[in-house]
Amino acid sequence: MSSAIVAGIALALAVFFVILIVKSLIVICPPNRVAVISGRKRALSDGRTVGYRILKGGRTLRIPLIERVAWMDLNTIPLEVSVTNAYSRGAIPLNVMGIANVKVSSGEGLLENAAERFLHVDHVHIGKIAKETLEANLRGVLATMSPEEVNEDRLKFSQQLIDEADDDIKTLGLELDVLKIQNVTDDVNYLESVGRRLTAQVKKDARVAEADREAESEQAEAAARRAAQVAQIEADKKIVEEQNALRVRTAELEAISRAREEEALVAGETAKAVASQELESERIELEKRRVEADVVVPARADLEARQLQAQAEAATIVEDGKAQVEVFKRLTDQYQAAGADGHDVLVLNMLPDLIDKIVATVQNVSIDRVAVVDTGAGGGGNGDGNGDGGSRGGIPGLMSQLPASLVAMTEQIEAATGVDILASLRRHEREQGDER
Repeated sequence: MSSAIVAGIALALAVFFVILIVKSLIVICPPNRVAVISGRKRALSDGRTVGYRILKGGRTLRIPLIERVAWMDLNTIPLEVSVTNAYSRGAIPLNVMGIANVKVSSGEGLLENAAERFLHVDHVHIGKIAKETLEANLRGVLATMSPEEVNEDRLKFSQQLIDEADDDIKTLGLELDVLKIQNVTDDVNYLESVGRRLTAQVKKDARVAEADREAESEQAEAAARRAAQVAQIEADKKIVEEQNALRVRTAELEAISRAREEEALVAGETAKAVASQELESERIELEKRRVEADVVVPARADLEARQLQAQAEAATIVEDGKAQVEVFKRLTDQYQAAGADGHDVLVLNMLPDLIDKIVATVQNVSIDRVAVVDTGAGGGGNGDGNGDGGSRGGIPGLMSQLPASLVAMTEQIEAATGVDILASLRRHEREQGDER
């Protein structure tokens, strides 16, 4: 049991020491620092061969006993840059004060320069070297610019200083973040004199400008008054023109109004005439409809009624005729079946009607006036002017002619029907006499 515990403790210690060893071999680089691992040779991008490698952020493993790790900070180093009695262009000594921020460059190729120059060097020493370099560049830039340019255009001065110091700073492996000029002075009061001169010039220019502005103001005022007068005249002229145009337009509108009134009157009369014509047309149409309703329609209805009545009567007549034809047909069949006696029976049945017709003919003779002309012994004439050549004349002659007329009529009936009415009557009388 004790041996197992000892083995466990030994294993735990072994694992702990392994972790410590691995931790000591792992190099973790934060973003504001650079790890320089030296001990092995490697080739750079520019063809040089160096005995170190640089880790910028991230992690790596170092080979124990062969490689060693050194650190460089990338933090900003603030500097105060100042020069005194630095001659500018024109041999004017100037005193310039400014600030700058530099740091170890992390760019490719520049970081190697910084590692070769500032490894194991503190920030104070690096800042001192950068300050001396910037002040030297500052004096060089001042020699190319006049005091006025340095004082008036400080941005241009700072940009030229940055351009001038950039190559030197990068050669050291550093990077210039900020460079600003704070103050520019001189010991001979040159800038103050320039300021007074410029102030006097400005005041002079101001007075001249003020006089010019006053003159221009007066000229502008005179021009404005003249323009106002011209504008007033033009306005009056425009008003007159507009009034004339208004009168002309008013006259035109009145003429148009009168013309439209006349057109409206004509249109009204025309509309009235058209309305009257349409009303008369409606009256005519109404009268036509009334006449049609009062006369045409009743007449048409009466005509149709008469036509229907005529058709009904015709139908009745036709049916009666058909019935009579059927009766006559049956009578004819019966008379034909009776033989010769049937003929006599038919004539005897018709005889009363014939006699009535004959008697009616005689009875219907209406004599308004009888003129008897006595022709003497030679003869007499009847009512129609025909003489009988020896018969009696006058009324006795006329009366004597009636039986002859009846006999002639019976002869005509016999000729038409083939029945001797007188013989039939005599035979009928004999049969009645025999019966009595």
